[in-house]
Amino acid sequence: MRKEKLEELKYYIEELKTIKSVSTNGTFLKNEAYEFTLSNGFVIKREKLIKGNNDGSAVIIMPVTNNNEILTVVEPRVFTKETVGVGLPAGYIEKGEYPQDSALRELREETGYIPKSIIEVDSFYQDEGCSSAYNHIFLALNCIKKYPQQLDKDELIRYMLFSYEELVELEKLGYIKGANTKLALAKTKNFIRRKI
Repeated sequence: MRKEKLEELKYYIEELKTIKSVSTNGTFLKNEAYEFTLSNGFVIKREKLIKGNNDGSAVIIMPVTNNNEILTVVEPRVFTKETVGVGLPAGYIEKGEYPQDSALRELREETGYIPKSIIEVDSFYQDEGCSSAYNHIFLALNCIKKYPQQLDKDELIRYMLFSYEELVELEKLGYIKGANTKLALAKTKNFIRRKI
């Protein structure tokens, strides 16, 4: 791991760490209650999580630059012990939006980078026990910086460039803890190693 990169990451984590949180009434998360009648006549009750009047489907993007470095984001707004997440660019799919279009939009908004090509690597249900959110992992290749970040008013994102090996090391060191990023790292490993 490059010492200067690890120091930069630590600086961002310290800068974005939550120092106070206050519970307020939220409007983004809701739940719907259901009764399911199974073909054998058994009835079960379940609740479904709704995110922003949508199902919460999202994209996770593994952006690789022309120099074979991977764009990684550091951001608050996470409910972890550290209150700061280190992972890959990601975001919700808007109503009527195709997953690939969402991936391109989120990458551009969060980092200002655009890829020469983009490939869907895998897709999966995030938590099928309480959500119908269906997530998509994309590999964005030959990314170049073309625009400034275009963050939402409640977003504060720093981005950094790491080699794939450094990302694996960050996961081993406990900096990368999110399931979506861990899965994207595992699913893109063979392709990344062939490319490098």
